[in-house]
Amino acid sequence: MLDIGYALSTRFPDPPQTDYRVADVRALRHDLFCGDVYLADTEEDRELSTAWGWVPVLDFAWALCDITEQLDRDPLGSRASRPQHAELDFTESSDRLYFARRFGWVEIEADFSRADEPPLSFAHAELRRESRDFLQDLVADLCDLHEALADNPAIWSLQARFPRV
Repeated sequence: MLDIGYALSTRFPDPPQTDYRVADVRALRHDLFCGDVYLADTEEDRELSTAWGWVPVLDFAWALCDITEQLDRDPLGSRASRPQHAELDFTESSDRLYFARRFGWVEIEADFSRADEPPLSFAHAELRRESRDFLQDLVADLCDLHEALADNPAIWSLQARFPRV
């Protein structure tokens, strides 16, 4: 089972003068809500996680949802034998997560994991569901922390684009 999580950083707080109601997409994706993220296979007790403290958490969730859609562009869907690939690069770093989908399964590898570590593997449908749930839960958490964020049109659009499955 896939578990996706985050922790906001206390070392890189958001600027106190931020007006979350009108923050633009660039600020929301790259400048605010820094912390760490992880993807975990709870059955195998393995995870890919950052420990840098500066990963834009909302951007990670947003990009993960984009990637699950990108991996589903083949009209054959889960019957497609040809692998479909995607990458998630971390802002301000050369580290990446690599996604490869084949026959409805997605393998996830990271630059920052050990070379002998096998990739995490999940059903594409599970990755899509958990990515969207993670995004929706994260937005709810961030809106609890910063009430004005709930009034941001970019957040409305994001939530509408990636509803829970």
